[in-house]
Amino acid sequence: MSICDQMVNGGDAPEITQRIITSAYGFRQAKVLLSAVELGLFDALVDGPLPLETLRQRVGLHRRGVRDFVDALVVLGLLDRDQQGRYANTVAATQCLVKGSPDYVGGLLRHLNDREYPYWSRLTQALRSGKAQFCRTEGHYNDLYSNPVDAESFAAAMSGASRLAAQALATQFPWRNYHTLIDVGSAEGCLPVAIAVAHPHITGGGFDLPAVARTFERYVAENGLSGRLRFHPGDFLKDPLPAADVLVMGRVLHNWDLTTKRLLLGKAHTALPAGGALIVYERLIDDDRRTSATGMLSSLNMLIMTEGGFDFSGADCVDWLQDAGFREVRVERLTYDQSMVVGFK
Repeated sequence: MSICDQMVNGGDAPEITQRIITSAYGFRQAKVLLSAVELGLFDALVDGPLPLETLRQRVGLHRRGVRDFVDALVVLGLLDRDQQGRYANTVAATQCLVKGSPDYVGGLLRHLNDREYPYWSRLTQALRSGKAQFCRTEGHYNDLYSNPVDAESFAAAMSGASRLAAQALATQFPWRNYHTLIDVGSAEGCLPVAIAVAHPHITGGGFDLPAVARTFERYVAENGLSGRLRFHPGDFLKDPLPAADVLVMGRVLHNWDLTTKRLLLGKAHTALPAGGALIVYERLIDDDRRTSATGMLSSLNMLIMTEGGFDFSGADCVDWLQDAGFREVRVERLTYDQSMVVGFK
């Protein structure tokens, strides 16, 4: 129940006040988690429990504050502390926050810490000016991918953000009816790998800027799929999209203004064969714009980070796909915060 619902229904005033204050302090909890990932704290505990002083030295922390820091992670359910005062990763941390784990999201958290967290302090300025607070140029992605360290970091972040949606998409879409797939804006290839692993008959690959090739090819090779998935270099703002039975645009459209959104959907329609499918997945805003906090906050992030990007509702996306010529368009939930819009040519 939301705070407003509690007020309408006669909720307890002190409890409502506390909920508001807790929400306002939310940035502190977020930064504890982001700093722990930045410091490699969970990786330092991968081999087992450590006493506080050993952990402090291994991670490189000052004595002042370290006990409060790691005990805050205990409170958040990310570390355990035994009777001897030794700290260990919880199951959740081991599963999601240790490098190399199957469900690792640390790359995404590093991205949030480095590239989004600092700019959210400028939300007020963005709302007043309507202008991005992150200086992204037209060649931003080319510049990003030209630096190998930045490219690896960004690609890992995109995999962390895509993994749950990719796994859901692998089971919910009728892949048995199709043979080829291209992920548009693929980064290192988390989505096509997830689909190809689940469906051995699927071939295809990813389409992204040429500088992404080495990152994509490495990730695909690590998953033993080099024979079925290949990289297609190009710029989707300038070049035609590769042809395939199914095209996927995962959290691509929200980066751009409406004119560019429509341009990309039109290119997808052109690239698909008759009977082909386009899948768009995003953190969709609910049609009534009342309940989707993740979609709203994602759209505000686009205000801060891009010149014209914004998130949108399923109904908005259905209209755009239909205008581009797609038929039988439908919306289907994938994860707790992401949904797909599917249209057929």
